[in-house]
Amino acid sequence: MTDVALGRSGLRVPPLLVGCWAWGDAKYWGYERAQAGGLVDALEVACDGGLDAFDTAEVYGDGASEKILGFLSARRATPVRVATKFGLLPGRTARTLPLALRASLKRLGRARIELYQVHWPDQRMASIPSLMDALADAVADGLVQAVGVSNFSADELRRAHDALARRGIALASNQVRYGLLDRSPERDGVLAACRELDVALLAYSPLAQGALSGRYDSATRPADRRATEPWFSPTALDAARPLVAALQRLGEARGVGASEIALAWAMRPGVVPIVGCREGAHAAAAVRALSVTLSDDERDQLSRLA
Repeated sequence: MTDVALGRSGLRVPPLLVGCWAWGDAKYWGYERAQAGGLVDALEVACDGGLDAFDTAEVYGDGASEKILGFLSARRATPVRVATKFGLLPGRTARTLPLALRASLKRLGRARIELYQVHWPDQRMASIPSLMDALADAVADGLVQAVGVSNFSADELRRAHDALARRGIALASNQVRYGLLDRSPERDGVLAACRELDVALLAYSPLAQGALSGRYDSATRPADRRATEPWFSPTALDAARPLVAALQRLGEARGVGASEIALAWAMRPGVVPIVGCREGAHAAAAVRALSVTLSDDERDQLSRLA
């Protein structure tokens, strides 16, 4: 496995990141904190398979995800790479970013973060130039290696890129929802803008929170809050059945599951998927996805079904 570059930032990561939203937000994902022993296996299996970069955020479980990642990663003899995010919560401005960053560093037990991202834009609370200046200051202070954004539109992405360029810093990434069941970055100009500006697209929810795993259908839905999401409605799950069946057929031919095929579809130059792993089996599937190669015809078939 070869690491890939996040734009021109100088930061390199595996072609697949491990997402840690479920590590902290037990209410949404429907498990008790006491059942979190699977996270130990998830981290170890992922790292042993070369997936040693983890994406989290301060808002995931009100900081719990960062604390858990910091605790578990400190147990390893070799370091992990970490991406986390600053959220424009009520009352915050760009001036509060340094305090939030230091709080994240404390929860993670680290002196430096590889990738620090603005979780979402809200120009009523902070202008994009002011946020980018705060990120640039964090790089200058040695607290952050590279900086990115999340949930930014194509226009917002360009403004962030230009503001950082004035400080001599390359924008590393824009993290948005992207996968077979959400192709909006292809239609709204975000993917094109990322390619134009040489900014990596970090694709979250590439499996639509498990809807593409083959585990669910209209008769078997998640028992947690995911069941309230539109892609887990009985109608949506029925509509996705031909796509899931195709993923399963392609997986069976390779000795892998539907999830691995969906992740392989999302992995491509300039796009780095983020897959949630809260137990060892999830991490093992993510590692297997690294070895899956799809032909152009297979990619096209899946795209048409989606």
